[in-house]
Amino acid sequence: MNFPIVLCVDNRSQVLELRKAALELHNYCVLMAQSSYWAMKILENTPVAAVLLEYSLEGMDAEAVAYHIKQRFPKLPIVLLSAYSEMPERILWLVDEYVMRSELPDGLVRIMERAMHPNKPAPRSSARDKRSAAAA
Repeated sequence: MNFPIVLCVDNRSQVLELRKAALELHNYCVLMAQSSYWAMKILENTPVAAVLLEYSLEGMDAEAVAYHIKQRFPKLPIVLLSAYSEMPERILWLVDEYVMRSELPDGLVRIMERAMHPNKPAPRSSARDKRSAAAA
């Protein structure tokens, strides 16, 4: 059986390891990148199903990373992860979903699934819903 590959991007190795363990429990194959440089290298060489991107990155910020990913891989779902409850509108236009860092692993998995399968009904609001509401 093929498990979906998720690329997790965060500067903090311990946080990456925790996310990897949580996602692997739900049958995801997880690749980790501790910088935007390594994230882009992985994306160039490995077909991934989604990217889980930490908002607070050192070096290139998450908005720039999301922009570069969408330029090169426009259909690749990006889930933005942050401790902040409010995000700048300009980054919400670049990502497919937004999740609070405090979300429990099951919630994170639901959001990852929603990002990878956007045609399924979404029970909770998402970055896509916020964009639609803002455009209305």
